[in-house]
Amino acid sequence: MASFDLGAFQQQISSQNAALPPVDKWNPEFCGDIDIQIKHDGTWFYMGTPIGRKALVKLFSSVLKREDDHYFLVTPVEKVGIQVEDAPFIITQWHKEDGKLALTTNTGDDLVVSSENPIQIFADKKTAAYLPYALVRRNLWARLHQNVFYQLAELGEEQIVDGKHHLMLNSGDFSFSLGEL
Repeated sequence: MASFDLGAFQQQISSQNAALPPVDKWNPEFCGDIDIQIKHDGTWFYMGTPIGRKALVKLFSSVLKREDDHYFLVTPVEKVGIQVEDAPFIITQWHKEDGKLALTTNTGDDLVVSSENPIQIFADKKTAAYLPYALVRRNLWARLHQNVFYQLAELGEEQIVDGKHHLMLNSGDFSFSLGEL
């Protein structure tokens, strides 16, 4: 197994973020909804058919914007609504190096868990179960894939927080709960 270089990973994140369009600064007129849906498992569909081209999904995800609980694909001149069953991204890979937790989404977005990219517990919109989600960017969250969750749970330690037992992990100096025990 190849070793993981956290410094190179963080440099990759900076480069990746610099390449993203500034959708948070774009506020075009709403043009209506289109038949794009992100399913619970992270698969993107157009008119009921899975989008098989990973590059196209990555392109769409780069112009994804969330306002309240609504999701849009935006350009400087257009804004179209899409449907998201739960979260637009799924955390599919992780590494821990130098005490920091690095995560990768199903669309190739990378992040290091920190106060800027926290993990928080939310109710899954489809199952209503309380699960950990990581902030990827600009109010866009990713649910931890079940395999990633179980692998991270192996690293967690039981701690009492606000009188309740939680499974806690650290990433650098950022501490977070994977859920209540």
